[in-house]
Amino acid sequence: MLHLIIADSELELVPKEITNHPDVVGYAKRRKKRPEQVILDATYHYRALRRIEDGERRGRPDIVHFCLINALESILNKEGKLRVYVHTRNNKVIYIKPETRIPKNYNRFIGLIEDLFEKKAIPKGLKLLQLKEKPLSVLLEEVGADKTFIMHEDGMQLTPPKFGEVLAQYENPAVIVGGFPHGDFKSSLKGEKISIYRASLTAWAVVSEVLVNYERFALF
Repeated sequence: MLHLIIADSELELVPKEITNHPDVVGYAKRRKKRPEQVILDATYHYRALRRIEDGERRGRPDIVHFCLINALESILNKEGKLRVYVHTRNNKVIYIKPETRIPKNYNRFIGLIEDLFEKKAIPKGLKLLQLKEKPLSVLLEEVGADKTFIMHEDGMQLTPPKFGEVLAQYENPAVIVGGFPHGDFKSSLKGEKISIYRASLTAWAVVSEVLVNYERFALF
């Protein structure tokens, strides 16, 4: 089983210090919600983001959206060999059942995540998505990986096929991919840093490369 963790993701509800900002208020009103009920999104709230710490990297739920679509539609997931988790900057963890179908439409995805932040589990009976308060270190202990790899620009250089081969040598590996647009992880991490390309890649490109190349050795 491969455990994929999208870590320090910039996925959060609008923080209270900017709930009164005109851009946030107007956006929430159009959505027929209260400002504190909507997901922070740099596309709509970029002026409000100037007022908060790390505003230049926050409000990027699109990164999580792309990563989840790639992961959950993968052959590895369809074969029951993948578990996916989303960890956020505020130490919330989303547990995602393999059979979950993430909406391809971005606006529907945002609505789904807003419901999850409010209800903590959706749908109520099946609990395909669950939201829990948990730091990344506790999640990693829970996963119990026999080896943890951190995808990082400063990591050891391996080609994607070679990394897939290395991953396949372990029974229960974990791979951590940053769910933020730039910068470094905020969480303290323990694991082996790996780079699969000489330049920076988007998080969803890294997810695709890792899964496809792991499949070569773990499935076929």
